[in-house]
Amino acid sequence: MFGLFVRRHAEAAALYNDISVVYVHADEGPARRFEIVRTNENNVETVRVYYKKPRSRIVSLFRFIRANSLAFKLLKKPDIIHVHVLTRCGMVALWHKIVHGTPYVITEHWSRYLPGNDFSGLLRKTATRIVARNAETLTTVTEILAKAMLSHGITNSNHHIVPNVVDINLFHPVPHHNETPKIVHISCFENKSKNITGLIDSLKILEDRNIDFKCCFIGNGIDFEDIKNYSKKLHKQSSIIFTGVLEGKDLIDELATGDFLVLSSNYETQGVVLLEAFACGLPVVSTSVGGIPEIVNENNGLLVPPGDSGALADAIQIMLNKFSDYDTNTLRDIVSAGFSYQAVGKFLDGIYKKTKIRMP
Repeated sequence: MFGLFVRRHAEAAALYNDISVVYVHADEGPARRFEIVRTNENNVETVRVYYKKPRSRIVSLFRFIRANSLAFKLLKKPDIIHVHVLTRCGMVALWHKIVHGTPYVITEHWSRYLPGNDFSGLLRKTATRIVARNAETLTTVTEILAKAMLSHGITNSNHHIVPNVVDINLFHPVPHHNETPKIVHISCFENKSKNITGLIDSLKILEDRNIDFKCCFIGNGIDFEDIKNYSKKLHKQSSIIFTGVLEGKDLIDELATGDFLVLSSNYETQGVVLLEAFACGLPVVSTSVGGIPEIVNENNGLLVPPGDSGALADAIQIMLNKFSDYDTNTLRDIVSAGFSYQAVGKFLDGIYKKTKIRMP
């Protein structure tokens, strides 16, 4: 799951450009200090370098730098470096710009700048501001993320919004009819941000109202077992299903045979699972956080305040009675118009071409 959104951007860009990806990751597993895996995936040359995770942060930083150096030596000199997720990768790109004259652009996905997250420390903030200011272009996946970065003094005169990518060929409607309405929730099961226990509380309210439904929880993560145990204490086991991680056809079948999707997050950057639901023709119920109000409105779903289990329960109850009123093709058109591989790939291609024109 690490880097999934970056992978999709790379694959979109590879429709129009020659793309290589460097992925560096600290790992407990490698027996050696560095392990390199080189592959070609969906027309994207990929170099993964895993380095043995040390106890010292200083040693970890030096191994991160060394791992990036090993990866770049395997690739031809790039025309442009596209940095995803600050700040350390941005420092690598800044070094290449200073030493080799290679321009770089940035796409930030991380919600750490939003209220309720921890973006602090003078050194971290200063480094991030320097990296952002020296990029040829700074892009974010939502407008609210751009404003949050600006509030921390992270600026660039050339800024754009670049959406995340949804594979509209993979995520598609599936004919179905559920005798009992089926709700779907997909997340990484990290309760601080996703507030899954809050969703479970909302479902308990609906059960107490004698409302019939089934809710399918898809995914896994650090709080998975705690959340399952929390659910067992509150719910009839027939109404709640935990599938664990699903991929490919299994994921599509489970999502697309739902009647609508629910997201209960305390904070989000964009909420790509909402877009995947639209691609499958499903409306959504979501908390109004982060960049979600930029994509969810009365034509495709319902929004509620975060942290309010009662309001979320009321919205789910309304959606249980009206999900069939939404038009599948209209929901799907939202994604195909601006979030497909082709749409995002062309957008990124335009940024790369303008970057090359500006450089001597």
